[in-house]
Amino acid sequence: MNHQDIPPKPASPPTGGMPRVHGAGDGPVPAPASVTWSQPHPDPGQPQPAHRGPALWKALFAVVILAVVAGLVWLALWLNADSGQDLAAPEASGVLQTTATPAATPLPLPRDGVAPAQYALGDCFKDFDPEALASSLVPCDTGHSAQLVAVFHYPGEAAYPGAEALKAKALEACQAARLGPAANQYQLNFQRSFPSSTSWESGDRRVDCYVTADGGNVINASVLP
Repeated sequence: MNHQDIPPKPASPPTGGMPRVHGAGDGPVPAPASVTWSQPHPDPGQPQPAHRGPALWKALFAVVILAVVAGLVWLALWLNADSGQDLAAPEASGVLQTTATPAATPLPLPRDGVAPAQYALGDCFKDFDPEALASSLVPCDTGHSAQLVAVFHYPGEAAYPGAEALKAKALEACQAARLGPAANQYQLNFQRSFPSSTSWESGDRRVDCYVTADGGNVINASVLP
């Protein structure tokens, strides 16, 4: 046998320059000095876990905030409603008259020396002076210069509201007055009358609205419907 025909045994590979791989029996692997963590890219084919923790807390926080805001809004509306009802209570008990059914002034007419407290809605006045202590009432189908077309009665227990408030209430009464077709035949103006603080103390609680003619006793019909 020719020993030269047998290939020589391979030499052992070198080990000095190879990196060492730690196995299970080599102990724990020391951590590097610094680590940068990154999220792995999700696999589109695999279902991903739902991260519900932060979103749930945000939703609960939003619900609490909305509930607090709604409670504050309701409280504000409730307080405003109560205050509005309290402020409107005295006027709500007043009475506005715009319809003369029937006229309270007794017949026969004309009548002289009628005091303002005795004026009735629908009364017609000759030579009317709103500041006079007495007036002459005449039938509305005879010549007259004014007619009472709206009256607002304050309740007897009401406190004196002041001149400006009385003026505003008289204006409201005039705006609420309902006039009939005969009013279109004349050049008319609205005129207001309201109590002073002195007459209020004596029991005067009415605010009056009249239509008046500048030309004197030229109205010959009732201007109410």
